[in-house]
Amino acid sequence: MSERAPFLAQAAVAALLAELELFPKPGLVSPVDSGSHRDMDHALLRKSAEALRGSFQELAAAEDATFADLVVIGLRAEQHMLVATGGVNTHRGAIFALGLLVAAAARCGPTNVPTRIRQTLLERWGKDLRKHSLANEASHGGEVRRLTGTGGAREEAALGFPSIFEQALPRFRKLLEAGVPFRSSALETLFLLMANVEDTNVIHRGGLAGGQFARLRARDFLAAGGVSHPEWEILARKIHGEFVERDLSPGGAADLLASTLFLHEVTTRLR
Repeated sequence: MSERAPFLAQAAVAALLAELELFPKPGLVSPVDSGSHRDMDHALLRKSAEALRGSFQELAAAEDATFADLVVIGLRAEQHMLVATGGVNTHRGAIFALGLLVAAAARCGPTNVPTRIRQTLLERWGKDLRKHSLANEASHGGEVRRLTGTGGAREEAALGFPSIFEQALPRFRKLLEAGVPFRSSALETLFLLMANVEDTNVIHRGGLAGGQFARLRARDFLAAGGVSHPEWEILARKIHGEFVERDLSPGGAADLLASTLFLHEVTTRLR
């Protein structure tokens, strides 16, 4: 399994960079602007993603890692990120979600499929993830749990990332199979995630009202036909402006999109 570590690490970094390059994304950093973020930009996020390559490779190579071992590697990854960004939290959520999927994919061998990666994640670390989700009340997830009764990304992980495996990845692949370009397919998948996930980043910034606004605007986009609408980019840009005005940023959905792109890559190009 460890011989696949460089491939998996490269796929993880590439997924983060692919998400970064997309535009228009409501409130998120892109090559065009910094969205709702005053402390980061496109160049900083690229630097952060590249700084995580070694940590993703370490996660993939740690064949017999316990959940506690993964936590230690993840904390080191956060330190690499903070050194690279001068203390700005650019990818903490992605380290958690994408890091878990890198570790699970490494343990499935070169013939993995999405369902096998999900099964491996739950069988090896599901119990610990459930405990972690309930215990982490000091995080944005804890804040969201108190407000909504759900626990954000950590609860998603404890359930085996249903938003990725049951919604985002099937939609993304269906769009690609229909001949929709990669960029458009990825953006519609982002809106799908925004419409269905309690995004801890959005709720931390905008409270329950912000979370409801974000979900409703994403659902409006999808109801209008998503990227099949002839003027979908105009609508997406309008929603982007509305998010910036409200200082909202669906960073959780962006992390889940990057994880979706990673899974598509590693289960399509077997190495």
